[in-house]
Amino acid sequence: MTNTIAAVSTAYGRGGIAVIRISGDEAITVAEKMFHPANGKALSEVKASHAVYGDIVKRAAVIDNGICTIFRAPHSYTGENVVEISCHGGIILTEKVLEAAFESGAVPAGAGEFTKRAFTNGKLSLSQAEAVGMLIDAESEEQLSLAASHGKGVIKRKADELYEKLKTIVTGVFANVDFPDEDLAELSDEEVLAEIKIIEKELAALQSSYKVGRAVLEGIRTVIIGKPNTGKSSLLNRLVGRERAIVTDIAGTTRDTIEESVALGRVMLRLIDTAGIRESNDAVEKIGVERSLKELSEAELVLALFDLSNETDGEDSLILDRLKNTNATKIAVLNKSDLSEKFDRTVLENGIFTHTVEISAAENVGIDELKELINSLYIEGEIDYNSRAVITNARQNASVSHALEYVRSAMRELESGVSADTAGFDLEAALSSLAELDGRRVTEEIVDGIFHRFCVGK
Repeated sequence: MTNTIAAVSTAYGRGGIAVIRISGDEAITVAEKMFHPANGKALSEVKASHAVYGDIVKRAAVIDNGICTIFRAPHSYTGENVVEISCHGGIILTEKVLEAAFESGAVPAGAGEFTKRAFTNGKLSLSQAEAVGMLIDAESEEQLSLAASHGKGVIKRKADELYEKLKTIVTGVFANVDFPDEDLAELSDEEVLAEIKIIEKELAALQSSYKVGRAVLEGIRTVIIGKPNTGKSSLLNRLVGRERAIVTDIAGTTRDTIEESVALGRVMLRLIDTAGIRESNDAVEKIGVERSLKELSEAELVLALFDLSNETDGEDSLILDRLKNTNATKIAVLNKSDLSEKFDRTVLENGIFTHTVEISAAENVGIDELKELINSLYIEGEIDYNSRAVITNARQNASVSHALEYVRSAMRELESGVSADTAGFDLEAALSSLAELDGRRVTEEIVDGIFHRFCVGK
């Protein structure tokens, strides 16, 4: 963290401009060796948040001209002195400008190191830092909206609010334990229980938001399953919006799993098209079926396709038997509704499926209804991400879940007549778990893991 770092902060490739970012105590000194303002002044004389035009030099030779912008600590992205040099966006040229920065005293930045320094220097909370990665990786407008809310500090504010409420209770409880003769307790045991119940309700609501956050950001692992020639690949293509899978009238065309991510309205699906499930002596097809069954066991959402134009047979029964042993949400998708119906729908009246939808993948009928149904399973109504805190990843969920578990344990103790000072140990543990939500207390290993996923230059 004491080195002055540099990296290309724009996408690698040809473009109108490229930006080389330099951050650290010596950022301006480094930049002075490689950038000469056209006005003849030294960069150290340039006012904060001002830009100057000039020549970019490498070993005393001018290699380009561009713009240099100065940001002085602590009023910068990282909280350190930062210099951003904009040059023309040629691949070789950009590399030469970066090399000039290294020759002038900077060292290569690690993955996500600029944002990591912003977090370490208190410019961003942990959830705001994570939001930077979310914005960069966003694949849908819903993801952008959710990421933007985290960037504005919605999670941070909620975490701070809950932490301060819980800290007030814990402080009061232990003050009474440490100084019993001073009558420092502001709340009776009954009042402590009442306050804890309020916190429990808020933590439970925050924990439940993970269902929405995960559906929007990480995506729902969704398996399309059925016997051969039911239209699984046709459905995949309709949902993806292009010809991703080969479609023929030959049963068993799909021999292996096909995976594709798709923003389906407001939620993200990690779609997996599988080989048709049936008994087979074909060695290759058997491997495909085994992989299909493995994907089924790991699915969170199953779209089980049945062919309305064919009579129900043993292969349909095999599918139904397999579905009984999965914990995923299951939707029966009745395909080929445009053809004469021969399928016996009574076989689906077994409580396996939460919903049933009729479609014709070939004619693009019922697809919108299926999309709306899937969205409704994970997101109910409109959500104002700027006012409602929605957690989005396993780390945040673990922090909230552990805090909730300890708070509920303290509630049970108080309700059974145990004194608040004894329940205080669970409340203290809850406070510790909550401190991890937005980086008040977080291990270096977790921080490194978060920023390691970032690209170099951010």
